[in-house]
Amino acid sequence: MPNHTTSAEAQTAGKDQRLSTIFEIAKILVMQQDLETMLSESLSCLVETLETVESGIMLLYDPSDERLAVSAAQGYDLACLRQIRLASGEATCGKTFQTGQAQLYSTSQAIAAARRNLTPANRKIVRAAIIGPRQLQSAVCIPLFTGQTKVGVLRLENRHQPNSFVREDIPFLNAVADLIALSIENARLRKELQATRALEEANRLKAELISTLAHEMRTPLTSIKGYSTALLMEEATFNPETQQEFLQIVDEECDILQDLIHDLLESSIIDAGLLRLEPQPVMLPRLAKSVTDDVARRTKKHRFLVDFAGGPGRFPIVDADPHRVEQVLRNLVDNAVKYSPQGGLVVVRGEVHEDEIVVSVADQGMGIAPEHLNRLFEKFFRVESGLGRHVVGSGLGLPIARTIVESHGGRIWAESQVGEGSTFYFTLPLKGLSQEITKQDREEVQNE
Repeated sequence: MPNHTTSAEAQTAGKDQRLSTIFEIAKILVMQQDLETMLSESLSCLVETLETVESGIMLLYDPSDERLAVSAAQGYDLACLRQIRLASGEATCGKTFQTGQAQLYSTSQAIAAARRNLTPANRKIVRAAIIGPRQLQSAVCIPLFTGQTKVGVLRLENRHQPNSFVREDIPFLNAVADLIALSIENARLRKELQATRALEEANRLKAELISTLAHEMRTPLTSIKGYSTALLMEEATFNPETQQEFLQIVDEECDILQDLIHDLLESSIIDAGLLRLEPQPVMLPRLAKSVTDDVARRTKKHRFLVDFAGGPGRFPIVDADPHRVEQVLRNLVDNAVKYSPQGGLVVVRGEVHEDEIVVSVADQGMGIAPEHLNRLFEKFFRVESGLGRHVVGSGLGLPIARTIVESHGGRIWAESQVGEGSTFYFTLPLKGLSQEITKQDREEVQNE
């Protein structure tokens, strides 16, 4: 005589287990934003909470090559299994994807029969990826749908018992698959939304760039036009000193335009991922002296001090791109001059730390407010001079400098107090062939 109480208790326990599984998966799908993590944790939850499930895989359809690719796995080496590209109709998962219907495989023989059309390459990958018992005893494959579109397949496996899955399990597993598929669709929509926002941001930045350049170019172009027109006036005569002054202004304004265009081109190169470094041994004290000497010729209000620990002959040689490092230094020294219009001392200093050198450029200018320090390296961000005068620039110099320094493996930052000047720092790592040669030379001297 059957024990109806025991049977009812078993059914209740089964329902509780399934409700618990649904709840846990829903919690994962709500909390996880990353698709790969979400799928991996969902599959892990199924293995942990359902007694009949010992392993499994989840595959998503890739429209670019019309193949199924593994996105999550339990009981397999996922890195190895990712190499599989499964065609529609191929093996158990391919057949489920092709038909759009759940497929039940109650025995190892049924699984083997369904796998007969598995390609040799895919068969080899599966064998290499299996962790634990190699032969599946039973399995169930559930299609993943978003609306009417098939997006993948969920396969759950048991490696010890035949007939572990029955037809009565399929409605529940379909409900689980629908939850997962809905989250896949949400992840896809989030990605599309992010792409749309990124495009909108790119368009906004493009418009801002055009507006900035139009504004910044207007002043030098007006000066160039005004002074050149004056010099060309037949009815007006100017003494040689005045002509020289006018031509000097035209020359300086042309330099400003050239710098603006140069920053724009450099920023475009960086945005396109085309920045290339050509490292070679660099003597930073000599490079810094060359930059400050050049800037000093264009200002009479500022004094410059170059102070590198140990002097030019003893400061470490750094493997870096000299043209790009000079570009960073020139930008920082030019900014120090621009933002200290009353003049003062500009100090370029170099210090040697354990595994890097630190270069700093300090001025005695207006300083930078704390709320602006973190935004200095954003594109187009400009600190107002606060002195009733506009400082010409593209707002691209510091972002370009940051990219160059970080491409070398270094860091760049600023420290400042309003009214007390600013100091910009950047680092370059002490590594590469020059450091190895220097180390060998030291060892040879010590051994003599």
